[in-house]
Amino acid sequence: MKKFDYIGLKCPIPVLKAFKELKSNPNEKTFMFICDDVTAPKDFKDLCKNTGLILNHIEEKGKNFIITISRG
Repeated sequence: MKKFDYIGLKCPIPVLKAFKELKSNPNEKTFMFICDDVTAPKDFKDLCKNTGLILNHIEEKGKNFIITISRG
């Protein structure tokens, strides 16, 4: 699983960077993104809905969101 720390980045930067990483790593199956932007959960849900990716889990830990996505 590849992990990415996007703490400190504001909408829409985390989801745009995540999409770039997803495209750049076609052989990777699971990705974890750590964000602190309150709009990140909705942005990642929309990303998955529009691309066919699977949103596995969103966990709120303090002020951060841990978002796990995988390929179908």
